[in-house]
Amino acid sequence: MFRQEPVKRPRAIDSKKHWAGVDIEQLFYPHRLNFYNTPPTMEITLDEFEQWAIDRLRILGEIESCLYRNMTPKELSVAMKDPLKNFLPLGANTAVGGSKPQDGRANKRQEERRKDHYSHYILRLAFARSEDLRKRFLATETVLFKLRYNSDDDKERREFIEGLGFDWEYLSFEEKAAMREDLLAGTGTKSNDADAVFEATFFKVDWERVYDLVDQRKVLLRGGKAYVPESQQPSLVIAEFTARLEKALEAYLTISIQLTARALPRLDEDDRLIPILNHLSRGFTAPEYNTGTIATTLNGASLTAAVIDDLVQYFPMCMRQLHTTLRRDKHLLHNGRLQYTLFLKGVGLSVDEALTFWRKAFSRIDDDEFQKKYRYNVRHSFGLEGTRRNYKPMSCQQILTERRPAANQVHGCPYREVAIDNLVVGLGTMGISDRDVIRHVREDVEAKKYHVACSRVFEHTHAKELKREKEASGGSGRLTENIIHPNEYFIRSFGLKNPGSVEATTSAAAPAAVASGVSGQSMELD
Repeated sequence: MFRQEPVKRPRAIDSKKHWAGVDIEQLFYPHRLNFYNTPPTMEITLDEFEQWAIDRLRILGEIESCLYRNMTPKELSVAMKDPLKNFLPLGANTAVGGSKPQDGRANKRQEERRKDHYSHYILRLAFARSEDLRKRFLATETVLFKLRYNSDDDKERREFIEGLGFDWEYLSFEEKAAMREDLLAGTGTKSNDADAVFEATFFKVDWERVYDLVDQRKVLLRGGKAYVPESQQPSLVIAEFTARLEKALEAYLTISIQLTARALPRLDEDDRLIPILNHLSRGFTAPEYNTGTIATTLNGASLTAAVIDDLVQYFPMCMRQLHTTLRRDKHLLHNGRLQYTLFLKGVGLSVDEALTFWRKAFSRIDDDEFQKKYRYNVRHSFGLEGTRRNYKPMSCQQILTERRPAANQVHGCPYREVAIDNLVVGLGTMGISDRDVIRHVREDVEAKKYHVACSRVFEHTHAKELKREKEASGGSGRLTENIIHPNEYFIRSFGLKNPGSVEATTSAAAPAAVASGVSGQSMELD
């Protein structure tokens, strides 16, 4: 919450000096869509600054979560309908009637578009500070624009595109006639559709601007130019949006962050902006697992190093692989130890029991060597050494984005790292012999849907329990969404196999869905 302290007197601002070169006026937004080419300049309150950014952060976090679950475009559109309506609505001109600025309904649309405009620029400030945040901001903003573009009215969409003044070169009738056969072949048009397609407009642009269409072989390439039919215009517009935003974000590496900060209103309490921006950028994180409130008992018994072997049956394949290798080799290399230690920490193993577990596991070395080489790392993982950071168990996303394992290393996601034949053997050790399940897992792995493959394995190995749960609750008897965290897999598995035994654990230790960073809670400032 904000600090309770006397309100500071507004500082005198030399408006001529502060706003030199900036046109200060309330912008009018004629279109629902926005390329965000012009920074906003009018004043907003500190509450608006924070709340608008939080609302947009919710949307971007939800989009990232949907992308991570590999939703189809149609599924994504359905999933985002309510969040967009609740947190970042944008009414179309034709949806409610009236388009004059003085119209009451038009004023509401202007306020919605103003919030959209400002929140975009506020998050630019928050996410410009690291390459990873810039990439994720670019990816989710592109998806948000695409969702809005595809749902926009045809007439409004056409007017918006015309207003952007793209430097697309239109092919004349003579050019189309001379290139008829090549254009039809390049766009993969069937002979019976040739006349209809050929009557459409074609654009000629640099091929780099539509690399997705080039990759899908939907356009003709000639002399470094791509010949794009009007039917593929959405890809061209979206690619242009992405290119411009990427260029704008790259500019933040030099001087544009100062220029944009000047373009945003200077508030009386502008010394509070940096903490807000810091919290916003930290909120846009991968799903974490909250270890702070985890119950350390399962079936009423405290977790000890001695029971880990009995719990392996509830582990996902990544953790089974680490445990099996550890038992076989009496050793794990650093990345594997870290991944497994944090997982066990999330399960509820205390630091003392973790030290006992690793000491017994490394049975080929003496106490002195263990104390010198490994004890510090275990305690560091629990936040008791070094910077004393409270490390969280790694999510599937974090595991997939970490450095891939080299020779003799077994960390990472086995669905990505293990050869498919060896993966099938691993599935056999989990009791999976059904050919259809194995075939689907193969397809998931080939499509790089690793979390889908893991969730499929979970559903098959817990089919009876999920059916029982369905009968008790009237649900679907399937997972409502894909597994996105190893500790979620464990808690869900243990709870299904031992009904009623981990009620406190599941309620307290469910993965914190913080892709939005602020879901279900207010943001506190230091």
